[in-house]
Amino acid sequence: EFNDSKLSTPDESLWWYETGASGWGNNEIQNYIPGSKNGETCAQVSNGTLKIIAKKVGNEVYSIRMNTVESWKYGYFEARLKLPTGKGTWPAFWMMPKNYTAWPDDCEIDIMEEVGYDPNVILSTVHCKAYNHSIGTQKSGTIKVPTAQTEFHVYAVEWTEDFIKGYVDGKCYFTFDNDKKGNKNTWPFNTAFYLKLNLAWGGDWGGAQGIDESALPATYEIDYVRVFQKKIIE
Repeated sequence: EFNDSKLSTPDESLWWYETGASGWGNNEIQNYIPGSKNGETCAQVSNGTLKIIAKKVGNEVYSIRMNTVESWKYGYFEARLKLPTGKGTWPAFWMMPKNYTAWPDDCEIDIMEEVGYDPNVILSTVHCKAYNHSIGTQKSGTIKVPTAQTEFHVYAVEWTEDFIKGYVDGKCYFTFDNDKKGNKNTWPFNTAFYLKLNLAWGGDWGGAQGIDESALPATYEIDYVRVFQKKIIE
């Protein structure tokens, strides 16, 4: 939740920032900053929501990539989000393994992704060694959410030892089942993951149809992020 009126930035006991302008494996343009840099703030908490802002600063585009301190194995993970507008924006809500070493072997769960040139088309995707976009085998679901950029919607994933399911506003639109073969190449989703929120600018996918700098500053708004896990009663 982001409703603590005493905070104007995310609680750093719960969140940490990834920083840099390395392209992030996708030729992205933005420079991820640690909340603020050179007097520019790109992670703001106000009126009960978090705003992740991508903005032009000199010859750079500053933005935010932030992760949960805590990690979880299995559960129901959701966030209530309003997505940015403009060609070049690439917001995401996703998960990576706590003990990550290499992609795609260690896998990735994308709860929500959208690119600004294809507005309101939402994807939920899983990546692992056998199924990933670098070899064109990724497993994903797509759903049209006509008001994704103008209204809040709840994006979620349900992750168990048997399946991963993607949801929007409680509607399941993607299912990836564990093949139960005990093969890490096809099901490495059995370790703790942490959550990620970021707003990329451009890149191989986000900039595939060009970018429109008049869209900056662009704001990705997060009402809340919640995690639910089953309680085992002995």
